[in-house]
Amino acid sequence: MLAPAKDHISVEEYYRMAETGVLDSDARVELIDGKICDMSPIGPFHGGVTDFLTQLFVLAAKGRWVTRVQNPTRLHNFSEPQPGLMLLKPSANFYRKGHPRPEDVFLLVEISDSSLDKDRNIKLPGYARAGIAEVWIVDLNEQSIEVYRQANYAGYGEKTILREGDKASPQSFPDEVVDVAELLKR
Repeated sequence: MLAPAKDHISVEEYYRMAETGVLDSDARVELIDGKICDMSPIGPFHGGVTDFLTQLFVLAAKGRWVTRVQNPTRLHNFSEPQPGLMLLKPSANFYRKGHPRPEDVFLLVEISDSSLDKDRNIKLPGYARAGIAEVWIVDLNEQSIEVYRQANYAGYGEKTILREGDKASPQSFPDEVVDVAELLKR
């Protein structure tokens, strides 16, 4: 008789799977709500937009935040997604002792093309439930930035869509401006 399949995998089990070789060391996966999910490949436009935002935020940080790119955040014991970019509270050890938690995140950014449905319908609600204060979904298909604020257990209370001609600023750092047209220029 086969053992029943486990419904939810914890973060600790997820890491043990990687340590023991059950998951390939180069597998592009993330843990969301106890499920191991494949991550979409990163095409040139996606990579370039990520690099643009990374450079912009790294140069502007001046010690006010840590810019983390394509690395995990621990939402709870069953979710450790890997967003495109995050602005985090400064940490003396740069989060070497543990991945950042929701209370450490000023801004979380998902850069989406083929992953748009998963980012909007699976990851975004999880970010809201965890209390991530602000999430941007950079929609490469529609050439827009969706800005989500006012997290609550049911979702985000505020959604704004920015397009060419608009500018985006993180709520925690309104002096930092992202020109939507410049960011999404091909």
